[in-house]
Formats: sequence, C-alpha cells, structure tokens
Amino acid sequence: METLKVLMFNGSPRSNGNTAVALREMETVFRENGVEVETVIIGNRAIRGCVACGGCAKIGKCVFDDAVNELAPKFEAADGLVVASPVYYASANATLIACLDRLFYSTPFDKTMKVGASVVCARRGGCSATFDELNKYFTISGMPVASSQYWNSIHGRTPGEAEADGEGRQTMRTLARNMTFLMRSIALGKEHFGLPEQEARIATHFIR
Repeated sequence: METLKVLMFNGSPRSNGNTAVALREMETVFRENGVEVETVIIGNRAIRGCVACGGCAKIGKCVFDDAVNELAPKFEAADGLVVASPVYYASANATLIACLDRLFYSTPFDKTMKVGASVVCARRGGCSATFDELNKYFTISGMPVASSQYWNSIHGRTPGEAEADGEGRQTMRTLARNMTFLMRSIALGKEHFGLPEQEARIATHFIR
C-alpha cells in the first residue's frame, strides 16, 4: 500500500492558537501511523469569496489565482482532508468558508472516497453548529466522514488554553486513529473492488 496523505487546514488566524492544539494531537497520531501529513494555515490569508462567474468550468480552476488554486493539487493528491476552525458566532471562520466554497466548487477532480473530518474550537458554545457546517462539504462530495468518541471539538479561550482540555485532546487522537483506519480500509477496498459505480447525474430543479 502506498503512503497515505492527509491535508489539514487550520482556519484560525492564529497559527499557534487553540485550533492548532487540536491539529497537533492529530498530526502526532498520523505520523506514528506512517501517514504523511501537511498542515496549511488558512485563517490569516486574504481569500475572497466565490462570485458565481462560472469561469472554473471553462478553465478547470478558479479565476482568482490565489491560495485556493495552490491548495487544489494538494487536495487532489490527498487521501484525507481535515478542516479545522475556531467558532465565530456559531459558525466557522469566514476566510475558511470562502476557501472551501471555491476549492470544492472549482476543482473538477473526483473526491469520492477521500476521507473528511472537521474539527472545531470554541470558548464555550457554537461547536455543533460549526461542526455541521463544515461536514456539509464532505457529504455533498461523496467523501466518508471520520468520527471520534465525541463530536470533534476542543475548548479554550486564550491561546494554548486548550492544552488543558484532556477530553478534547483525546477526542482528536481518537479521530486521527479512526481516520487512519478508514483511509487504509478504503485504499484496500479500491485495490480489490475499485470505486463505487456512479450513475449519470440527475439534476432536478424545484420549479420545473
């Protein structure tokens, strides 16, 4: 089996904040299991939102040549994607959402059976709403979603405070182990059975 690759997005503007605490727990487990991992800081980048121009369908990439187009080949090569964000107003970081909207929409490659996982970090509330928001990118793309022993959240306010969240950190380690198992299982399944058969897409509009 080839070396598995995981791409991780840190949606926090703080490169060493509490979201990073969660991702470091996962990085350690991935590396212990021989998984190649790369973490990219998204939250402090200047990334604009999608303008629905449709240009990506013509040229095969987003017309705005920024971090999104840099991330596209990394995403295509990865077996798994971890998307992590702090919670703002019970939602993910707006820069991260702009990135994900354009990345998932503009990339023409098949994402089927790439494993997805979302991670959220908050002082107190809004985690489950943000968790659901991020998972929607995976579930519309044929990507199995990795889970853990609890919803994938960690808590802390000031940078580094999440180090004291023992259960949250354990949840991240369990998530990484489960994600590794799932990626390995899918890789073996593709070797023996291939990817699931895909039907021609049927698009039904509600007004006709």
